[in-house]
Formats: sequence, structure tokens, C-alpha cells
Amino acid sequence: MIIANSLELHTPQFRVLSDDQCAEIYKAALDCLERIGIQLHNAAARDLLAAHGATVTDHVVKIPPELVKQAVASAPHEYTVWGRDDKHKMQVAINRVHFGPGPTCTYFYDPQTGERRKARRGDAGMTAKVCDALPNIDYIMGLSLFDDVTPALAPVYEFAEELANTSKPIVAWANTAATFDDIYQMAVATTGSESALREKPIFALFTTYESPFKIADSALATLMKAAEGGIPSICLGGPTVGLESPFTGAAALTIHLASALAALTVVQTHVPGAPMAIGGLPSMMDLRTARPAYGSPEASLHSAAAVDLARYLGIPFMGTAGASEAKRMDAQAGAEAALQVMLSALSGASLVHDVGFLDCADIGSLAYLVLVDEIIGMAARVMRGVPVSAETIMFELIEKVGVGGLYLNQSKSASLCRKEAWVPTVLDREPYKKWEKNGSLSTEDVANAKVKKILANHQPKPLSPKTLETIEKILTAAEAREKK
Repeated sequence: MIIANSLELHTPQFRVLSDDQCAEIYKAALDCLERIGIQLHNAAARDLLAAHGATVTDHVVKIPPELVKQAVASAPHEYTVWGRDDKHKMQVAINRVHFGPGPTCTYFYDPQTGERRKARRGDAGMTAKVCDALPNIDYIMGLSLFDDVTPALAPVYEFAEELANTSKPIVAWANTAATFDDIYQMAVATTGSESALREKPIFALFTTYESPFKIADSALATLMKAAEGGIPSICLGGPTVGLESPFTGAAALTIHLASALAALTVVQTHVPGAPMAIGGLPSMMDLRTARPAYGSPEASLHSAAAVDLARYLGIPFMGTAGASEAKRMDAQAGAEAALQVMLSALSGASLVHDVGFLDCADIGSLAYLVLVDEIIGMAARVMRGVPVSAETIMFELIEKVGVGGLYLNQSKSASLCRKEAWVPTVLDREPYKKWEKNGSLSTEDVANAKVKKILANHQPKPLSPKTLETIEKILTAAEAREKK
């Protein structure tokens, strides 16, 4: 976790939007919801808002500003998502920055063969195991979309693998209310009871909205079920700037905020005080392909601006970093990840996902995830800043050593080396001759070797045999349900 709060902790931080600019975009978003409306493809959500003063025409709901403001006031400023091991608990709040992978990649780089292949069972488990071992990854997502299971049950199989391979918090997705129930019951089996899960939720629900101004039936259904069960949720979306919004950042941010606030309003009206984060990646459309450009500077800029909006409203925010359009873990992938991670850390985004994405979120790469973990470590060191006090100036030691002396043999200084100096595990600092003697390995070679070592040797905290048996029963029942 990285803490970004320049006023209290004197660490680096930056803002894109002033409070006055945030207020203007917030007003524009409220106007969008009141005058244009949003498509809510869930009857229960439409009926809920209609009962509280919204106007419904077919699937389009126009939401009065007072109802949105009430939802904003009701939403918690912070909440905790727990791991199976309490030491991994994650306090979700603006300026406390947590990093994790992303979901639903169609393809996956096989860590043993290097082959780009369809994602399949086992990939989410490997991702969870690698993340469990990495020091700068705070929560788990699957980095894959299984191709070899009953399609509707892909998120359920994924969650089962993640539970078995990490004791860190999990951010899960569900494509139907039924699959959310499956995931929920697995979490209950792991924690011991529904009340224990409500007290210390070990997962959060991830959902998305579509731009401009659409939220799917399944997203709304799962958001409402999560709120009922005390499970924190996240609703994230675009727009792709230029395609789903005008080309200006302000317009894109207005459309993003309106959609996110509509989801928040449904959840808070349904269960006031339910823990929730909004999220957005208003990424620029590539002018040559019309695909969203995850690695574009505009994507990081707009995401940081969206954090400013969330901070202004007091709502936790999920952003994006460690995602590249590169097809392999190369110089482009490294450059894009470095910019994204640093801006995410400086902005104070609560949750930052998609670490390990290549090819516009189509390929999951564990080697790239390992490299970005290293970049996050570098950013974390920068974010600690330079504390200045009599203790850190160390004038007495400077006076003692005097002119032309060395400090390496001074215990008072040397004892601080591991605290002050960041040490890489993937990036190379050896002289050329030693690098050559060690095999002339590329950064990708070293990252792949680290992945293989983790998979071979790391042992996550195991689930009990009884919990594993219950999870298998849930999977069997889900398969039977889907075959009806």
C-alpha cells in the first residue's frame, strides 16, 4: 500500500482539478442524470428509484439531484476489505493506494512455455499465488477469463482458485445474481458464517457500467445483492474518449461521473451506508484503430482527474495502472506502466487495478505483473518522500566524520541502509561483465524466472479440507443449475 497525502505526511502528491473545477463537473453530471437520464436495464433498480422521485420512461431513468446528493452523503468515506489472514486487510479510502491485477483477459502467457494461449482453469490460481508472494500487490483479481468451463460459471471457478491460493483480499466479478450467490457462499464457507463475513468481508464485488449512460441488468442485480450482504462493491467504466464521449477530458469526466453516480444512487437508495467505490478509466481512443489506449498519457491524466472528483465527493475510487498496449513485456510495456503507476500513486487512487494487462486488456502476463510490482516498489519509495528533522539531518554524525570522511563504517548511518535504499529484484544494476557472465539475461528473462520460482516454491495459507469440500459442492450445484 502507498499512502499519498502531502498535507499530513509531507509526501509527494499532485492534483489535476481544483475544487472549483470538481464542483463544475459534479453539477454537469447531476444535470446529465436529471435532464438526459441513464438506461438502467434492471426492473428492480428502476422501480426503486421511481419510488424515490425519479422519472422512468421505458429503461431510461431521470434522477433528481437531491436523490444523488443523498446517496453521496450516505456512502462511507472508507471501509475495509479483509484477507483470509488479517495482516492483509485493506483500508479502502482516498489517498491510501492499493494495487492489484485486472480481470477477464481472453488470452494468457503460459509461464512455463511462454505460449500465448486461451485463458483456462488454473490461470487465476497461478495469478493469485504469484500475487500472494509479491510485496507490492495488495489484492487479487484473476487476470484471465476461463475458456474451458461452463461460460456462465467462469467467475465462480475463478473465485474458487483465488481463495485456495491467496490469503490477501480478493476483488471478484459476477455475471449474474446466481453466480454472485455462489461466490458469496464460498466466502461464507471460508469465514465460517454469514455474520463473520459481514464483519470482515474477504472480497469485494467488481462491476462495470457502459458509456454513455448505460448500466446492465446483471451489474445492477449483483450490486444490490452485494449491498444486502454487506459486501463492498466497485462500479467502473469508461468512456473511451472521442468514441463514447466528446474528445475533451472535461466532457469525458462528466459522462464518467454521471454513470458512476447513478450506480452509487441505486446502491445507497437500496441499502444506505453500503460500502462502495466508484471507478473510471476515461482512456483516449487511438486515432488509428478506435481502440481504447490504456497506455496513453491521457488515460493516466483523466484517471487522476477522476480521483480528484471522487476526493471532492468523499467516495473511494478505483483507477488503472500496469496495463499496456504492448504485446510482450518490452520497453513500451515498461514505459507505460511506469507513468501509470507513478501518477496513480501521486493521485491517491484508493484501488488501482489491471496490473499485468497487455494488448489492450486482452492478454494476462504474470511476468509483466512481476515487473509492475517492482515499479510499484519504486513508486512507493518516492512516495515516502524526504522527512526532514534533526534526527534525519544527523548533524552530529556529519560533524563527527568531518571533512573527507566516509559513512559506510558508521553504524548510526549504516543501520538505515535497508530503510532508505530501495533494492530491485528484477531490474539489473550489475556491471556489464558480470551481467554477461550471468547469462546476459533480459528483464523479461529475469521476470519469467521469478514467476517460475514463486510457482514452484511459494506456499499460500491453505484452506481447510472442510472448506475445500464445501467449495466443490457449490461448484457441482452450480453446474447442475446451469444445465437445467
